[in-house]
Amino acid sequence: MKIPDLTELALRNLRESVLRNSLTTVGISVGVASLVAMLSLGSGLQQLFSRKLMKSGLFDTVVVTSRRDLRGMGREQERNGPTPGESRVLDESAREQMEHLPNVLEADPDIRFVAKLLYDDKPHLTMISAMPASMKSNDAFEGMQGSFFSSETAPEIMLQKSFAEELLGKTPPLGGAEPSVAELAPPLLGKEMILSYPQKVTAPSRTVPGPNGSAADLASASYSVVSREQKLKIVGIVDLDPESMRGPTRAKVFLPLKLAESLHVMQSTDLREISEAASDQPVYSSLSVRVKNPAQMQPVEDAIKKMGFTTFSILDASQSLRRVFGVLYAFLAIFGSLALTVASIGIVNTLVMAILERRREIGIMKAIGASDNDVKKLFFAEAGAMGVLGGVVGVLLGWAIGQIINFGTNIYLKSQSIPPEHFWAVPLWLVLFAIGFAILVSLLSGLYPASRAARLDPVQALRYE
Repeated sequence: MKIPDLTELALRNLRESVLRNSLTTVGISVGVASLVAMLSLGSGLQQLFSRKLMKSGLFDTVVVTSRRDLRGMGREQERNGPTPGESRVLDESAREQMEHLPNVLEADPDIRFVAKLLYDDKPHLTMISAMPASMKSNDAFEGMQGSFFSSETAPEIMLQKSFAEELLGKTPPLGGAEPSVAELAPPLLGKEMILSYPQKVTAPSRTVPGPNGSAADLASASYSVVSREQKLKIVGIVDLDPESMRGPTRAKVFLPLKLAESLHVMQSTDLREISEAASDQPVYSSLSVRVKNPAQMQPVEDAIKKMGFTTFSILDASQSLRRVFGVLYAFLAIFGSLALTVASIGIVNTLVMAILERRREIGIMKAIGASDNDVKKLFFAEAGAMGVLGGVVGVLLGWAIGQIINFGTNIYLKSQSIPPEHFWAVPLWLVLFAIGFAILVSLLSGLYPASRAARLDPVQALRYE
């Protein structure tokens, strides 16, 4: 039997029992809709977490520290590479070497220090952190008031919300309502503050006479600390904490990175490493190395480890996250496919009833030359048609369910003053998988009815009334 004739005959048979076939198709649609709704939730949550990680600036970042800083060194790191006493200092030459590694975009030092800020002639002691221009895409700045730094060297600062409250004397009582960023920004934006900080001034290297007045030997570098002041303009108030994923010590005031480097602020690493570092090179507590593509994270991390430094990235955490979502997908698929399994029983029932109603028709088909395979193909075509229609309708229904639930969830989040999010996603692979799975289940459900119809004796079938 030719495919066009088989298709036309299958569709005609389906139209003759519209109500029963429609109810069976609805059952398939409900099963597919539950499967799509479950898996689209898992896919949406995975995409949401991926977006958050990308915007956090850590998904493509390797944090580098010196082995001299024993914090965070695991046993594997202790066994591999130089000992802490023999390891390199994390200085400017090391930073430049990392910047020239393949697939590296930039290597930014972690500059943070405690300093005094004067506002309305009142001193405020706080932690200040330097921020690279690449941090502009961090999701912490999405709800900020004002703007990001106009340039990498501009004498500008951004304030974290809690420090803005401190400046205005609006620190809420314990358990009380916090003022919004929109309330804090107007009286602060555009105002000037004076930064008072200790500047490290390195003295030129000097020589000392050698024995018997021979050639001079190079002495250790010396330096002095000078108090300096810098006027800064407030350009932004940040609601979320950009430092939540950077460093153990949270900062409340943020400077452009290039400006902070030009200030030569005295830091704790200078006291710890000055005797071992080159006199004209700053020493850093850590570096943030950004890669061009997150897929190149591991090679870059391995190259930095070979240089003798300790590294940390979110690579291991993201691999664990993928495993978690893999298990989540499996459970959601199992629960979502239960309804489709129940719908397959309806397909079997519908086709078995069709055999009883069409025994005479099947007998005539066999009498005029139809083979057993032709009869099987006819019932498979009917089952497949219900699977295709049910799969398409089910995908649309599952997508609609996801949108409705996502809309309702965002209404609740808005009532709690939480930014809306998109929790559901129906990627192309899920659409194809759902329709293909519906067709497969329908064809499997048609195995028994098709086999039973093919086994009918044409003589007995023609005598059936």
